[in-house]
Amino acid sequence: MENTLPLHTDYPLATQVLLVRPAGFGYNPETAATNAFQQELGESTPEKVQEKALDEFNQFLLNLWANRIDAVVLEDAPEPHTPDAIFPNNWISFHEGGKVVLYPMMASARRQERHPDILQQLKNEHNLPFTEVIDLTYFEEQGRFLEGTGSLVLDRKNKIAYACISERTHPEVVEAFCEKLGYRAILFHATDEQGLPIYHTNVIMSIGVDFALICLECIQSEEEQGEILEALVDAGKDIIDLSLKQIRKMAGNMLQVRNRVGEPVLVMSDKAYKALRKDQFEELKKLTKMMRSDLRTIEAHGGGSARCMLAEIF
Repeated sequence: MENTLPLHTDYPLATQVLLVRPAGFGYNPETAATNAFQQELGESTPEKVQEKALDEFNQFLLNLWANRIDAVVLEDAPEPHTPDAIFPNNWISFHEGGKVVLYPMMASARRQERHPDILQQLKNEHNLPFTEVIDLTYFEEQGRFLEGTGSLVLDRKNKIAYACISERTHPEVVEAFCEKLGYRAILFHATDEQGLPIYHTNVIMSIGVDFALICLECIQSEEEQGEILEALVDAGKDIIDLSLKQIRKMAGNMLQVRNRVGEPVLVMSDKAYKALRKDQFEELKKLTKMMRSDLRTIEAHGGGSARCMLAEIF
């Protein structure tokens, strides 16, 4: 007899996600300067990369639907060219009570993803009511950035915003977000094997209803580690410690959502799924359903994975 998963219906998991179908996905040298996960195209052509990314996107969407996850899909436009449009979670986030946050992006090409008509389209075509738009994009003029739920990993129940500081995640903008949304910030520093700052918090950390995936190896400060662990334990999370090697395989870039029948589903890439150790897999299996999809082209050239492709809707 199949085990019944804990549903935790009182926990705020998104019951709907927003995706953007790419029209011109590709390697972006502007973002690659601060994203060590990105790889150049090599012998492949931009057309071939877009074709493969589109195939992966469409299969990912089918897999979401097969797992009864409600998805809203927007179409990217060929012009202006926005090679990272497949990652909408960096420029917009949705919150309970109909609040929407727009974020300051470091790369100028990524700022063009914030089409002014998108919110109107979501209202009119998808019946998503918004009561307040919190616009933080003015920080771009000051050279200070915060790239949505890439920069922020949110514990929405306990109102904690975890953020590793980098060129794309400025403490002042984190504090502005927290002030507007009523969160408490936990700021820390994280580096890879070469000592380079981790560009986004969501590649090393994911918070679910009753678990947290985190790479403690990349957080050098014992004091910062201690503050994070204390907050996670206080929030009742089972802590699953990932290695930097697993992070390289996108094992931190996962997102738990709730499907149409109320089940929690942890969404990840095929590469991330295969990177989990057996004990980690067994622990997660007790707590959540899991969904995986092959995103190898998107991961290689975009430097992001399953979580980056999903903007949660509340």
